[in-house]
Amino acid sequence: MSHVTLDRLSLRHMGQRALALSELSLDIPAGRVTALLGPSGSGKSTTLKLIAGLLTPTAGDIRFDGQSVVTLPPEKRDVAMVFQNHLLFPFLTVAENVGFGLKMRRTPPDQIRTRVDALLDVVQLQGLGERRPEALSGGQAQRVALARALIVEPRLLLLDEPLSNLDRHLREEMRQLILTVQQAYGITTIIVTHDQEEALLLAEQIALLLDGELAQAGDGQTLFERPASVAVARFFGGRNFLPGQRRGAEVTTALGCFRLCDGGGPQGAVTLTIRPERLQVVALEAASDANHLTATICDANYRGSDTRLCLQQGAHHFEAVVPAADFATWRIGQAVALHLPAEALWVVEGEG
Repeated sequence: MSHVTLDRLSLRHMGQRALALSELSLDIPAGRVTALLGPSGSGKSTTLKLIAGLLTPTAGDIRFDGQSVVTLPPEKRDVAMVFQNHLLFPFLTVAENVGFGLKMRRTPPDQIRTRVDALLDVVQLQGLGERRPEALSGGQAQRVALARALIVEPRLLLLDEPLSNLDRHLREEMRQLILTVQQAYGITTIIVTHDQEEALLLAEQIALLLDGELAQAGDGQTLFERPASVAVARFFGGRNFLPGQRRGAEVTTALGCFRLCDGGGPQGAVTLTIRPERLQVVALEAASDANHLTATICDANYRGSDTRLCLQQGAHHFEAVVPAADFATWRIGQAVALHLPAEALWVVEGEG
């Protein structure tokens, strides 16, 4: 396993004026799972291909355990990559696909068989070694691709949207398998995904890329609850934003003044935000003077596990997620009070 350092990594594709990736700096800890998260075109797969050596950076450095690998070809980097499409050899059996890397390294056949059988057990494909890829389900094919990557014992495992072609049930199974395998082998793993739930479930560190730049990196809870910008908050489902002026522990907005838990953080022009799950909807008569505002319910959607309320106060729109059992409590057109608990409020710099 390796500690990976990306140092001001940039890439401009030939014939393009704009950078596909701009000065990305990121530490990827050894033996952990790091997710490169972001929408399509944000630079996630580009970063993965740079690490693998499939692309050459325009500027910057890539280091494995402190040693630069920028000039090393892909086959010298000792990394394994699993793609969105499994890319299995159709003319080989499952066992032959898994053992292909060892065969290329001239490993003795008896050792190949032993290691292939052991790894097929790990990825829960016992008894399928003689099947051809066309006889496999999508989930089984991705398990074969994962086993093929692991059998060469790489220092780094790169996963490029490996679950995006699977249905929900298979995705959940593969997530658990990836976690089980990663913990068993302790291999440094980098997974590319556009799915925030997937990143939160799999990764100990998430690097959110937006428009080819690193928007924020940290653990999932930090990015989810303490976003560095309005753009990060929006990506993670933030819907409630109030521009205002902060002075100490108070933010003055067009809808009133709101108290925070402390006075630290950005001052002056800021944007106040609160997660839909933390915004409390109460009857008007139950409202207190502190951190409340009035709004009107303009839409209500029952979603099985919860109820989503859309609310409006003048030009300002809010979203609240309340228990499913509360669906019958609220009606469209009803005036309500919104409570913004101080401990649930977060402030980002600038009026986003």
